[in-house]
Amino acid sequence: MIRLILNLLWLIFGSGIVLAIGYGLAALICFALIVTIPFGVASLRLAYYSLWPFGRTLVTKPSAGLASGVANVVWVIVAGWWLALMHIMAGIAQCVTIIGIPFGIANFKLVPAAFWPLGREVVELD
Repeated sequence: MIRLILNLLWLIFGSGIVLAIGYGLAALICFALIVTIPFGVASLRLAYYSLWPFGRTLVTKPSAGLASGVANVVWVIVAGWWLALMHIMAGIAQCVTIIGIPFGIANFKLVPAAFWPLGREVVELD
């Protein structure tokens, strides 16, 4: 029940909707460019994770290979570093208040996902 309340508050006040829309738009652009479809899939995974971060985590896929590692390097150069920096700055800003600390922690959970998204999957904690 607490996770549901935190996710609803995150969705409304913690910028969950804004993040999901941003990642969704990035996915549409990646799908339109055809060559970047794997990045679009990763963006959709990030959109899903950023909508409901409480009660979920990212784990490495056992089937992830060298191709996802190379694609992650390209991702870091093109988009990963500024997305991770955005989540760090938002997390710090939200941790300034006591009420914002859970939302700041959720932003810090999104940093590795934004920095290195390929070869990972979102799983429930239960």
